[in-house]
Amino acid sequence: MTKPHHVPMIGVLLIGVLCPAAPVSAQQRPAIADQIARTYGLDSFGQVDAIRYTFNIDAGPLKLARSWVWEPKTDQISYEGKDKAGNRVKVTYSRSQLASQSAVVKEQVDPGFTNDQYWLLFPFHLVWDTGAAVQDAGMQKLPLGKGSAKKVTVTYPSGGYTPGDTWGLYVGKDGRIRELEFHHGGTAKPSLVLATWAGYKKAGPLLVSTDHRGTADGNPVHIFFSNVAVKLAGSSTWTDAK
Repeated sequence: MTKPHHVPMIGVLLIGVLCPAAPVSAQQRPAIADQIARTYGLDSFGQVDAIRYTFNIDAGPLKLARSWVWEPKTDQISYEGKDKAGNRVKVTYSRSQLASQSAVVKEQVDPGFTNDQYWLLFPFHLVWDTGAAVQDAGMQKLPLGKGSAKKVTVTYPSGGYTPGDTWGLYVGKDGRIRELEFHHGGTAKPSLVLATWAGYKKAGPLLVSTDHRGTADGNPVHIFFSNVAVKLAGSSTWTDAK
């Protein structure tokens, strides 16, 4: 199965493409990384032939929707949405042949895919992204809500556009992420804090969070997913998330 390139989400719209990093073995990852990924259905991911979803942002004057179909076994992407100029774009491409695609696909569509897919499937990247350092930081107070949760940090290596970006996941006893904070370049002040990982639904064997509300650099932001579904191996029909 083909995995997305090892790049982190940075904020709402941009992606940092990292330089190659030394792999981190499964033995070096804390056990909670695998536990979280399995809570979201990692062990059953091989059953998924395709994932369909629309990524939506409502952040004041910024409103957009990008619709995707990702076939993880072949890494084929289908996109429907707009380019930066507001023109409608509908394209299907293979990421293994990205170099032969148009500038719009290479510079706008594919970075958008990576960003949006990370928002939907970030728990799996705790295992997939072997170049990232994952640390179990123990029980800590929730940064926005009441109470405490186990904090898990995910730090990406130096290089590329976003060296040292760090994500703090606050995980409940059920293995689900409750809150998430983002530190750009490992700085002390979070550049992005998401108040919620909510709207949980099951799409076939996968558990997904479809609703995120919080702030981006102090401004309110709402990121949410619609039209989420999976197509399982051996099936020609979509199974909607519910």
